[in-house]
Amino acid sequence: MMVKITVLSENTVGLPNGLIGEWGLALLVETAGTKILFDTGERGNLLANAAALGINLREVDALVMSHGHYDHTGGMRDFLRLRGRVPVYVHPDFFALHYGAPPREHYIGVPFRRKELESLGADFIFEQEPQQIAPGLWVSGEVPRRTSFEKGDSRLFCLENGHRVPDPFRDDMSLYCVTEEGVVVILGCAHAGVVNIVEHARQVTGVDRIYGIIGGTHLGPAPKEQQEATIAYLQNLDLKFLAANHCTGLPVMARLAAIFGPVFHFAPAGASFILPLKEGGEE
Repeated sequence: MMVKITVLSENTVGLPNGLIGEWGLALLVETAGTKILFDTGERGNLLANAAALGINLREVDALVMSHGHYDHTGGMRDFLRLRGRVPVYVHPDFFALHYGAPPREHYIGVPFRRKELESLGADFIFEQEPQQIAPGLWVSGEVPRRTSFEKGDSRLFCLENGHRVPDPFRDDMSLYCVTEEGVVVILGCAHAGVVNIVEHARQVTGVDRIYGIIGGTHLGPAPKEQQEATIAYLQNLDLKFLAANHCTGLPVMARLAAIFGPVFHFAPAGASFILPLKEGGEE
């Protein structure tokens, strides 16, 4: 089985096709005759970008939300207005009160009320456990935290019962796609930790071989210890494909490109990959 992943929204633009960059992420995942939209970016520019790329978002079969941050959920309203009624997979904590601290405390959660999104066609499916939503394609559900070095982002917090607590990011979810050459792990922001997510992908799919990883790794703001331990782990995976973007940060992306050489691919808005890679696998 193969999977095609197209970047519809990202911080940067990689094609001179009139695309728009924004701080956020949205990926179209096509496999087994199914089209899944994974996140919606920050401001709804995924609609114009999809049109520029010749992609019809009305054909999307389901929306999967990686977590409840504005830069992944901000395009939900515009997408739902276009698409209409559609299943939307989220974690039960998706609408948690997510906040960021520096340089000031501010709300960074979902910018829309649940009722409004439902009125536009969102059929929310709240999943805490892994769920296979198409042949060989899994929504991760809540990812167990097992590593000692993946600490999360100390700048981010939640309000729970009126009290400020470090954000546990229980709602951080990824996609796992089983291909003929191993699992492709598709990340939103990897707040649960890249290593935790990859190990969970192996457990959920029953496939040990990790073919590739694409998406935001959140290594940019991570402590140096976490960056080093994660990179060492990735080197031991014998990856054939790595396309870290968004919250990975430009310095870390440049370092990954140097370490992984031809295995590494930049993944700005407009990039498209057919995995496992063959000749012409990157469009």
